[in-house]
Amino acid sequence: MTAAPMRAADILAQRLYEAGCRHAFGMPGGEVLTLVDALEKAGIRFTLAKHENAAGFMAEGVHHRDGAPGILVATVGPGAMNGVNVVANAQQDRVPLIILTGCVDADEALTYTHQVLDHQAVFRPITKASFRLTPDGADIIADKAVCAATDPRAGPVHIDVPISVADSPVSVTERRRRAPASPLAPAGADLARAQAWLAEAQRPVAVIGLDVLHDRSCAILQAFVEHFQIPFVTTYKAKGVISENHALCLGGAGLSPLADRHLIPLLQEADLVLGIGYDPIEMRTGWREIWDAGRQRVIDITGAPNDHYMHQAGLSFVGDTGATLEALAQGLCGRATWTDGQVSRVKDALTEAFPESDEWGPAAVIAEARAVLPENTLATADSGAHRILLSQMWRCHEPKGLVQSSGLCTMGCAVPLAIGLKLASPERPVVSFSGDAGLLMVAGELSTAAELGGNPIFIVFVDASLALIELKQRQRQMTNRGVDFGRHDFAAMGRAFGGHGVSVRSRAALRAALEDALTADRFTLIAAEIDREGYDGRI
Repeated sequence: MTAAPMRAADILAQRLYEAGCRHAFGMPGGEVLTLVDALEKAGIRFTLAKHENAAGFMAEGVHHRDGAPGILVATVGPGAMNGVNVVANAQQDRVPLIILTGCVDADEALTYTHQVLDHQAVFRPITKASFRLTPDGADIIADKAVCAATDPRAGPVHIDVPISVADSPVSVTERRRRAPASPLAPAGADLARAQAWLAEAQRPVAVIGLDVLHDRSCAILQAFVEHFQIPFVTTYKAKGVISENHALCLGGAGLSPLADRHLIPLLQEADLVLGIGYDPIEMRTGWREIWDAGRQRVIDITGAPNDHYMHQAGLSFVGDTGATLEALAQGLCGRATWTDGQVSRVKDALTEAFPESDEWGPAAVIAEARAVLPENTLATADSGAHRILLSQMWRCHEPKGLVQSSGLCTMGCAVPLAIGLKLASPERPVVSFSGDAGLLMVAGELSTAAELGGNPIFIVFVDASLALIELKQRQRQMTNRGVDFGRHDFAAMGRAFGGHGVSVRSRAALRAALEDALTADRFTLIAAEIDREGYDGRI
């Protein structure tokens, strides 16, 4: 029996499989049927989502477990446009995401206008690159897309696939692959100067970001901060890069004015600030110029040149974070730091600022969930007031133990992220935390969770309000407008979509619901009923 000829879509799919991709998500139309067929034949499972935006977050969830680029498949026109938000999110959150869109053939578009849209014009500003697949160039375009998506800093790459090109037969010749770049480390006078600063520092502090995860430098990083006794803060998406139980860890930072009240003074008193893989795109405006490069010694170590102007640095190294830290440490002895006990006082103040003893309310929900769920639970957070509180209270013991949208802060991400995490790691407990407005945006994906099986846990904070925006409205002494909505029966919604659903109004009820959910035969939606002003003074 003669084997079917290779199609351009098959070449593309095989390169994605080679990159480690095993899952793709989307909603197909006639224009992408060949793409879906090629992905499945290459060994990449296609999952039907209920909206392209959610599909992209499911793809991101899988990426956080297997490290391979995520894949979003969208059909021509409205399908592609539905994915714009998650693509912009991938750009700001440094997520390698391959967006495959079907499009009308160029010759056809000369006399045909239905759903004809310049996808590349839409995606170019929010991606690292946008390609249009050609039959003879399919292999090279596929390799360029994978490399662009995963090069520092990682991000989304778009490939527009004309209908006829996807089906075009391709003669398989030599496959061309770009060789991976070797890790770069600093040398010369700047390295010597940085080593002198490190050797002389008595009050060093580090701010650690996502680049460390991309470089897989966690072990080197931990050895470095321990050797030089450097207390550290992480961005929210770098939480767990070193276990948050570590004595030198000051927790996550980025959006909480309450946490910043204690962290920023410490940073401003440091005599050496190390930005290790730190990307300020995650931080609120209050983090602009919080240290003084004219008075303080500041060293940036990043995977790409920082052009943000959020802060200045006296020395800036662009390269592999692990290799750079090893070069910095070469020949230097460690020493005691912050001998006045200030770091311990800040840690104690942060613990008091975010108490776990509330009888009920959002902090009690988070504290109870962290106490009941196993240490290896994977968590996701939607955008809103609960995310700020959760990011301070939820301790992570491994990288990507808490996944969220930090750069773009987009709503509706927690549920699909959790679905992706559970699909890639079915043996791990998975929990998502959503506000009620965020869950309403993606309620249809509960059906996707039911169809995929497994028992992820979806916790929703029910206060019938856009709590964070309502809080800001009150702080500005404005009239309550446009932030309130109905108090819906989310537990019934969970049951209607094929899962378990329960409403809770106490820690005891929440504990029982969580214990049942851990051994449930399908997903559980837990609606935690809280007061609408429950975040006051908490974030």
